[in-house]
Amino acid sequence: MKLAVAAMLALTVLTFQAGHAEASVPESWYLPELKSANPAISSVDVLIDVGHGGIDGGTSYGELLEKDINLAIGKKTYETLRRKGYVVLMNRMDDYALSGENLWLKTRSRHIKDLAQRSHLCNEVKPKIMISLHVNSARNSSKRGAILIHQAKPQSKQLAKAVQAAMNALYGTGDKSVPGRTFYLLKYSKAPTVIVEMGFLTNADDRRMLSEAQSQQRIADAIAAGVEQYMQQQQ
Repeated sequence: MKLAVAAMLALTVLTFQAGHAEASVPESWYLPELKSANPAISSVDVLIDVGHGGIDGGTSYGELLEKDINLAIGKKTYETLRRKGYVVLMNRMDDYALSGENLWLKTRSRHIKDLAQRSHLCNEVKPKIMISLHVNSARNSSKRGAILIHQAKPQSKQLAKAVQAAMNALYGTGDKSVPGRTFYLLKYSKAPTVIVEMGFLTNADDRRMLSEAQSQQRIADAIAAGVEQYMQQQQ
């Protein structure tokens, strides 16, 4: 059943991606009617929030942009989780800003419209969990490794702990997940949600990990392993 629904979602995502080629998005992706228009979406295990996009490049180092790294690793994580049998959805399959899809929030702030669209989709889809992919930066170039940021709710803490352990094993670090009470996405998303800061673009070793295809896959595999561990704990 999971694989059948995953196939339906994959088709939906491909349609979504094709629609963006014409700068046109199916209304069901941003209007409250989303669930009824896409009944398969009601069975999502994991929603991958791909940070930034379009005009918002995120952090950068030379020509390396966070938005591109997030998307590359997001796609790899999507495929890895699907191979494990999970129903997975991504909220961005190309380089565009989600704020452009938000036609319902009356604010001039593009940033708030973007974040509101992400949490709105999560609350409409009601996945079991959401993972938000990002890249970190620091003034101190020796700072490296992944950092998981979680909500106050127990399930979010458990998810962060599981993914943090997998990422620590990959990076050879011993970081602990941290609460993020002021983060918009964590505050307004109802599903257990974590922000995955996948590494520091300002650190040479992390930068290689984040930018090379093979190591991007290793990062995706680690994230997926943490998600799988969490899911098994919930059974």
